[in-house]
Amino acid sequence: MQTLRNHVTLIGNMGQNAQITNCKNGNKVARFSIATNSQPTVKDGEVIKNTQWHSVFAWGNMAQFIENYGQKGKQVAIHGRLVKRTVLARDGKPRSVTEVEVKQIIGL
Repeated sequence: MQTLRNHVTLIGNMGQNAQITNCKNGNKVARFSIATNSQPTVKDGEVIKNTQWHSVFAWGNMAQFIENYGQKGKQVAIHGRLVKRTVLARDGKPRSVTEVEVKQIIGL
């Protein structure tokens, strides 16, 4: 059961080109968002599409792959885990952020 804890799998489209940061230790981190769509529903003859946005980041080789492959609009499948952290917003107040840390990625 230990292997089933905190796992996320998403298939969606990249919302923007990944932001690549080179760390002092030589490691890379890639940050981007993924849009996932649920099944469209029809209400009064109008098709309604529900899009969810997910913040995603990856380290090392995953970041390198994303830097080379990842472009806005590309469809990807990712597998990883949820990470919650606190950041300072522009107004200086702390804000809680939940992101997906990529452990595996496949370009579709």
